[in-house]
Amino acid sequence: MSARFADPCTPSIVQRASRTQTTIGFGPQTTASLSPAPSRFSTTGSVLPKYNGGGTPSHSLLLRLRLALVNAAVYASSSPIRLRSLYLTHPSTTSTAPTMSGSTDPERDHALGDYKGKLLETREWEAKLRALRLDIKGLQHDFDVSEDNIKALQSVGQIIGEVLKQLDEERFIVKASSGPRYVVGCRSKVDKAKLKQGTRVALDMTTLTIMRMLPREVDPLVYNMSLEDPGQVSFGGIGGLNEQIRELREVIELPLKNPELFLRVGIKPPKGVLLYGPPGTGKTLLARAVASSLETNFLKVVSSAIVDKYIGESARLIREMFGYAKEHEPCIIFMDEIDAIGGRRFSEGTSADREIQRTLMELLNQLDGFDYLGQTKIIMATNRPDTLDPALLRAGRLDRKIEIPLPNEVGRLEILKIHASGVQTEGEIDFESIVKMSDQFNGADLRNVVTEAGLFAIKDYRDAINQDDFNKAVRKMAESKKLEGKLEYQKL
Repeated sequence: MSARFADPCTPSIVQRASRTQTTIGFGPQTTASLSPAPSRFSTTGSVLPKYNGGGTPSHSLLLRLRLALVNAAVYASSSPIRLRSLYLTHPSTTSTAPTMSGSTDPERDHALGDYKGKLLETREWEAKLRALRLDIKGLQHDFDVSEDNIKALQSVGQIIGEVLKQLDEERFIVKASSGPRYVVGCRSKVDKAKLKQGTRVALDMTTLTIMRMLPREVDPLVYNMSLEDPGQVSFGGIGGLNEQIRELREVIELPLKNPELFLRVGIKPPKGVLLYGPPGTGKTLLARAVASSLETNFLKVVSSAIVDKYIGESARLIREMFGYAKEHEPCIIFMDEIDAIGGRRFSEGTSADREIQRTLMELLNQLDGFDYLGQTKIIMATNRPDTLDPALLRAGRLDRKIEIPLPNEVGRLEILKIHASGVQTEGEIDFESIVKMSDQFNGADLRNVVTEAGLFAIKDYRDAINQDDFNKAVRKMAESKKLEGKLEYQKL
């Protein structure tokens, strides 16, 4: 047997073993050798010799002791020496020594496999548990909805009433919708400070206790008025009315934005304004521009729709309209064609005329009841100011009257350029020549000129409007203007 060691860092016994080559023989077929170690210490491979028989037991024991000392020296010094293979043979006994890396343990591998399987199974059950919790939450929501529906079906209806007077902290006089009056109590959850005179409440069917407060009743016609959208209209899109715009903003916009200015000076701001002038000059457009710039609630009222055939209904509608505006301040009420209900009153007339007069008197009453610094303003428009009742035009009700006249030449040029800015044109367009041909045209006529010019271009299968299209459109509109009657009235 031969043994070789190459690491100089091992103890002296290893160094002595590495300086010489020793062969220990126990027979012609028995050898034991030590192989050189690799550069780093490794725990793989065999470290104890294998006994395959031969020789005497004493020699075998001596060799085993020497090899055990060598291995101990290797472990103690953390030497990179690796004993690759060392075998001892004996004719009667064969044994295998354990390796430095350790043999695989079947029980440990089986336990690790079971652990991994149980871990995966646990994660699967956790995912299923989360899904079941989500299902339970959805079922709980459906259950609550079903419970509410069942309670709604099983609950008893309530009576609508109106608070007339508060007697003390707990008792109120309430008028039921059927007519009788009752002294009733109030539910503890209801805020008693808000139960003012005229408040609509819901009463219990049995005890007539006030259960909750109800919103103010609004007529469907008034509610439809509130749905009117003024649109995205700016003052920059209105031409030829710079002075009128300034006067309108002083009356409507300035008191709403800066009421402290009027308090500082000590004057009362105007309540409302009357816009009058020929048709198509931009009265409605001005009102929409004011409402759009202020971002306020906007009630557009067609005066002819207020008149009702039943006595008192028109006056009730006026009251509800102003009441709704006060509850939704800031609000602008725009009453177009006010001459339908604001005409001059006469001593003689039919029943329909008398109903219109009652409506006008209710309107005058509401105008007198306005707070000067309130957030509700009114704008009226008409093209027949000469037919309006003097009581409506007096100071304190409609404080400012603004005339919206036909645009002059400069105004027509501004209006025409505004309407022509969004159309496709080809070549150079001489707007001044078009303006000179459009004498006595209002803003609506000039917008129609641009529309007619576009129709002429479409007839010729073109995608742009040229100068000739504008000229033909102006001539066509001038012929149509001859059919219109001329409206004359005195300036207010």
